[in-house]
Amino acid sequence: MTERLNAFAVTLAQLNPTMGDIEGNAAKVRVARARAIADGADLVLFPELFIAGYPPEDLVQKPAFQAACRVAIETLARETADGGPALLVGTPWVEDGKLYNACALLDGGRIAGLRFKCNLPNYGVFDEKRLFSRGPASGPVTVRGVRIGVPICEDIWLEESEDYENVVETLAETGAEIILVPNGSPYARDKNDVRLSVAVARVTESGLPLVYLNQVCGQDELVFDGASFALNGDLSLAAQLPAFAESVTTLRFVRTGGDWRCTGPIAEQPEGDRADYAACVLGLRDYVAKNGFPGVLLGISGGIDSALCAAIAVDALGADQVHGVMLPYRYTAAHSIADAGELAGHLGIRYEVLPIAEAVTGFETILSGLFKNLPHDITEENLQARTRGTLLMAISNKTGLMVVTTGNKSEMSVGYATLYGDMNGGFNPIKDIYKTQVFRLASLRNAWKPEGALGPAGEVIPPDIITRPPTAELRENQTDQDSLPPYDVLDAILERLVEREEPLDQIIEAGFDRETVSRIDHLLNVAEYKRRQAAPGVKVTRKNFGRDRRYPITNRFRDRGEKLPAPDETLVSRGSKASIDAFEG
Repeated sequence: MTERLNAFAVTLAQLNPTMGDIEGNAAKVRVARARAIADGADLVLFPELFIAGYPPEDLVQKPAFQAACRVAIETLARETADGGPALLVGTPWVEDGKLYNACALLDGGRIAGLRFKCNLPNYGVFDEKRLFSRGPASGPVTVRGVRIGVPICEDIWLEESEDYENVVETLAETGAEIILVPNGSPYARDKNDVRLSVAVARVTESGLPLVYLNQVCGQDELVFDGASFALNGDLSLAAQLPAFAESVTTLRFVRTGGDWRCTGPIAEQPEGDRADYAACVLGLRDYVAKNGFPGVLLGISGGIDSALCAAIAVDALGADQVHGVMLPYRYTAAHSIADAGELAGHLGIRYEVLPIAEAVTGFETILSGLFKNLPHDITEENLQARTRGTLLMAISNKTGLMVVTTGNKSEMSVGYATLYGDMNGGFNPIKDIYKTQVFRLASLRNAWKPEGALGPAGEVIPPDIITRPPTAELRENQTDQDSLPPYDVLDAILERLVEREEPLDQIIEAGFDRETVSRIDHLLNVAEYKRRQAAPGVKVTRKNFGRDRRYPITNRFRDRGEKLPAPDETLVSRGSKASIDAFEG
């Protein structure tokens, strides 16, 4: 065995691809490879479907897109004829008329190997079974004499079952020495702990060191946090890359006594609310930049939701790309106007005050004949919100700035928002943040500035905005609690209804008031039509509206909060079940 075979260097390209920008993504491959050459690396690893972007959804079924990805891979393959490091690049790949989620080994001027994703996820935000064909569980590829196992993302997540193969076990049995895993793993709170436990299980089974490489980017509603890591065969943490930031880092493996060990940097990871805030910043930043907007515009009401969104926007884009507008009416309190101005001053953003009384009166005048003898109700309240929405969209049309909408998850859940009013906008950074967390994040931001944030340090949100009872200010002395239970109660019920899908009787048994639970469940159901028309927004919880939770709008089923009898298995004949199985087979 030569000395060279006792040392192996892998450059991890934890990068931010842009969906469909095949040439731009290929350029990132070249830059990372140049860094790897300088580091003396043998191999560069890129995330899942990197050349295309992930997740490509139905774009990946477009033949022209498939062909363009193939051309880019072939071009990169030719460039490896210079004797530099090999590349493992994720790409869609068509073989024998089937489309695969693949990883291509490019080395020596050619495509030296292909590995296809075997286990295709079809839950939560994933929909790969309708897009890709299932690949075989293949053996390792060889790079510089070292046998590398390349399971792709989901290939390490589940143990062998009727529908899943234990790909890592197959790789170990066929001679793999190091496991390199390209991933497109979306962020959710505490996801790092889940990933680490999965990787530990695979290392425990195989005894092999494992490198988990994840992309870092915002892609529509999904955020990918990077946070790549490596484990040695003894389960020790060998390397940890930063979260929510690009990183090109070379890990060095040394073989002693037949086993490979890795050394690399260990970056501290944000957790909990800090990680959620960083996800909101990255999601908004990439959505604005990748869709070509020159900046953002938002209504600043003096309330906590718009204040938090303004802080996130400045941290994501810089103050020069954020424009705030206060749109007061007769019910807007003087302290709300003062707080909004103070917030804008702290953040350093462009800020205007545009009173809306004349426009609202104009609408009421136009409608006065039609509404004659009808009582004043929520219709007139919504006219205020819709006037604000119209003005913000007009400014957006004129300037090209994207409107940031500012409704939180509590409001989105129960429909406490006005269609074509405060729901107007192109993107919502706090769409998946419950109101109780909005308060926490606002206080957190005043005490902490995230790594890489472009906003100022120190107190950016006036304390009065955080401590004042929240209100839409659509009528005299209005507060949110006039229409909703206290937010700590509301959010606890919603978390059980939305994230956990708990039956109502179980929530009531946990100590919540039956009438309140039933009312919140009713509001959640009837607001589905509003959520379908809401702007996309960053996903941070286990189950967001849009990508995860997809309910029909027309739906008469209601949970009545009654404990139903357990299934009666005596009514199911084994013969009937067998015939069903045979038919499906």
